[in-house]
Amino acid sequence: MDSIKMYGTTWCGDCTQAKAFFDRNEISYSWTDVDKEPEYQEYIKKLNNGNQRVPTIIFPDGSFLVEPTDEELAKKLGL
Repeated sequence: MDSIKMYGTTWCGDCTQAKAFFDRNEISYSWTDVDKEPEYQEYIKKLNNGNQRVPTIIFPDGSFLVEPTDEELAKKLGL
């Protein structure tokens, strides 16, 4: 994996916040709307112990954050 991948929905406030954080800091990421691509719902459920929590953000090193704050994203990205 070469880039950050974010799985979320258009109606999720935390998703909007995370996208704004990446955009504001000029960090590229790919976005998947799990409402439009439901095949990814099972993937996020598997990562989140059976819960569909968004945003689930996967980083190039394989780690992931779920519903992160701006501070958690900044720390993860070394900003």
